Amino acid sequence: GCVFEQGNAGPLVAAIDQGTSSTRFLVFNAKTAELLSHHQVEINQSFPKEGWVEEDPKEILQSVYECMERTCEKLTQLNIDISNIKAIGVTNQRETTLVWDKETGEPLYNAIVWLDLRTQSTVERLINKTPGRNKNHLKHKTGLPISTYFSAVKLRWLMDNVDEVAEAVLTHRAMFGTVDSWLIWCLTGGKSGGVHCTDVTNASRTMLFNIHTLDWDPELCKYFDIPMEILPKVRSSSEIYGLMVSPHCLCKSGSLSGIPISGCLGDQSAALVGQMCFQEGQAKNTYGTGCFLLRNTGAKPVMSDHGLLTTVAYKLGRDKPACYALEGSVAIAGAVVRWLKDNLGIIQTSTELEKLAASVGTSYGCYFVPAFSGLYAPYWEPSARGIICGLTQFTNKSHLAFAALEAVCFQTREILDAMNQDSGIPLTQLQVDGGMTSNRLLMQLQADILCIPVVKPSMPETTALGAAMAAGAAEGVSVWSLRPEDLSEVTSEKFEPQINPEESEFRYARWKKAVQRAMNWETTEPISNGNGETSIFSSVPLGFYILGSMLMLIGAKYIAGHMNKSGV
Repeated sequence: GCVFEQGNAGPLVAAIDQGTSSTRFLVFNAKTAELLSHHQVEINQSFPKEGWVEEDPKEILQSVYECMERTCEKLTQLNIDISNIKAIGVTNQRETTLVWDKETGEPLYNAIVWLDLRTQSTVERLINKTPGRNKNHLKHKTGLPISTYFSAVKLRWLMDNVDEVAEAVLTHRAMFGTVDSWLIWCLTGGKSGGVHCTDVTNASRTMLFNIHTLDWDPELCKYFDIPMEILPKVRSSSEIYGLMVSPHCLCKSGSLSGIPISGCLGDQSAALVGQMCFQEGQAKNTYGTGCFLLRNTGAKPVMSDHGLLTTVAYKLGRDKPACYALEGSVAIAGAVVRWLKDNLGIIQTSTELEKLAASVGTSYGCYFVPAFSGLYAPYWEPSARGIICGLTQFTNKSHLAFAALEAVCFQTREILDAMNQDSGIPLTQLQVDGGMTSNRLLMQLQADILCIPVVKPSMPETTALGAAMAAGAAEGVSVWSLRPEDLSEVTSEKFEPQINPEESEFRYARWKKAVQRAMNWETTEPISNGNGETSIFSSVPLGFYILGSMLMLIGAKYIAGHMNKSGV
C-alpha cells in the first residue's frame, strides 16, 4: 500500500497522555509531527464526600494499557510497523497524589485528584502557623501559594488520615508519586525493578521542590514533615528513564517491550512545548478539565504580583538549562460541561452544549461562576463556591449553557490580564489548544471577550505532541529535532474579535461582580470536623457531650423541682 508509505517512512514516537478525565495513547511521525493513530479511554472520578475527588490508580494504569493495545491494533490495520516506535513520552494531570507499597506494587489509597478540597483545614492550619498568616510564605522557594491544589498537603493528609499509608511510611515501604511517577514505575517493571522518578515540571507542583536549585528541598520537606526517602528521583523532562516492560496483555499487537520511556512533562508544560513556545514571551492557553495559561519567561523564574504561579516550563535534557513559566490556573473549564451533563442532565453529550448555547446567542444577563473547587488564579480563594446569578423568569437552560461557555472565557480573561500586568508586554494574540477548542462558539466568544485574535492549531493534541517531542529528542533516542529550523510548520485557524470592546468590557465588569458574590462562602466555623460540616452532631463525642449535659441539666431541674414541692 503506497498510501501508507508516508506513515511508514522514518521513526515514530508515542505519547501517553493521562489527563483528569481521560487517558490517550498517540503515535506521531517524528519527522513530520503528523498524528498517525490514537485511542482514548474515559476515567471514572469518584466523589466520596462533598469536595472530595478521587481516581483509582489501577484503573488509570489499566486505561494506559488499553489505549496502547488499541492504538497498536489500529496501526497494524494501517500497515504501520509498530517496531518503528522508537520512544514513548509521558504527560499527565499534575499534582494528583498517589502513595503505593513498593514491595507489593499495590496503591495504598485512591489517587487524590488536584481538584480535591479535603485538605482545606490542613491548608488553613499551615497558613495560620506562618508569620503574618501569609499564604505566600513558601513562594520564594516554590513559586506557589499554600493551597489545596498542590501535592504536599494531599500527601500530608494521606499520612495523617490513612493508616495503611502511615504504616508503610514507618516500615519504609511507601513510595510517593504524582501520576507520571506511578505510570513510569509500573511501566518499567513495578515491584521488579521499576524506576521511581519524576521530572522537574511535575516536581515543581508538589510544594516540596525548590525551583531555583531544581531539587527536593530539605526545609520544605521538614515544613510538611514528609520523609525525603519516599520521594521519586527528579530528572530532566527529556532523557531515557528506563525501558518499557510490557505485561502479557500487549502481545496481540506486537509488544512495546524494550522501548525507552524518554520524555516526561506535566500536561501544561507539554502543551507549551507542543505549541512550540520556546521563546521568552510566547504563551498558550489549554482548555481541559481546567484552563491553564502559561507564558515562557526564559531561563529565570519570574515571581508574580498578580496571583499567578511560577513554575518550571521544561528542561529538555540533562545538561540543558531549565526554562520557567508564569502560569494562570483555572480549576473549572471543561469540568463545567461535564457538570451540566452528569449533574443537571441538560445535555447528553458535550457537543450538544455548543448547539444549545448557539440557539440563544446570549446568556441574557445570566452569569455562572463555576467555583466548585474554590477560586484558583488570580484569587486563590478556597472558600469560594459556585454561583449562578442574574436569573429572571426569562432565563432557560440555553442561557445557562451560554453562561457556562462565557465563564470559561471570562476566567481566561482574568488570568490574561494578570499575565499582561506581570510581564508589562500585552499578548497580541492567544494560542489555544485542548479538548474544548473544538467548540467553535467558545473560540469566537473567547476572541470577543479578550478583544484579541485566538489562534488554534488544526491538530488539537498539542499536549501529547509535546511529550512525544521531548521523548524523541532525548539523548540516546534523537529521532526528533527541536532546532527551530527543523520544527514543522503548524497549520492553524484564527478567530478574530467581532463585537465592540465597550460591550465586552461591560460584560466583563458584570462577571467580576458575580465573582465577588461567590467569595467567602464555605468558611470554617468554630466547630468543624474537617469535612466542612458544621453541625454539632457531626462530631459524635461532642454530640453526646452536649446531649448529656442537657439531660443532666433537665434532670437537675426536675430533681430540684421535686425537692421544692416536697417542702425540703
